[in-house]
Amino acid sequence: MAAPKTYILENQIGHILRKVSQRHSGIFANHMPADLTPTRFAAMAKLLECGPLSQNELGRLTAMDVATIKGVVDRLRVRKLVDSKKDPTDARRQLIKLTRKGEAFIQAAIPEAVTVTAQTIDPLSTAESKQLIKLLNKLL
Repeated sequence: MAAPKTYILENQIGHILRKVSQRHSGIFANHMPADLTPTRFAAMAKLLECGPLSQNELGRLTAMDVATIKGVVDRLRVRKLVDSKKDPTDARRQLIKLTRKGEAFIQAAIPEAVTVTAQTIDPLSTAESKQLIKLLNKLL
């Protein structure tokens, strides 16, 4: 079956979201240290916000699958930005926590992250950006 003649790629949500994501990724890359990826930033920001978390919890809270969060944590551990400790309530479980170096690193990156967000939504008014966030959250 042939595609409808009214299908215009540039009007499709997936195509638009991909282009916006590419734009945002470029802005992120211009403001963050080269070795701070969006997934590493997300994990560290969530640890800063919540404190120590199991790797499983951290993955769920940052929307990363098991393999991805493991790789992220492993790379942060190598750089001594995170460490783990036994969960005081469950000795079988390890909690991932920011090191002092990691906390200082993410604290320094947060203002840049605010700038990244501001530049990403710069074409929108305040009301439009609030509406966009509301609408995108409805799609989750």
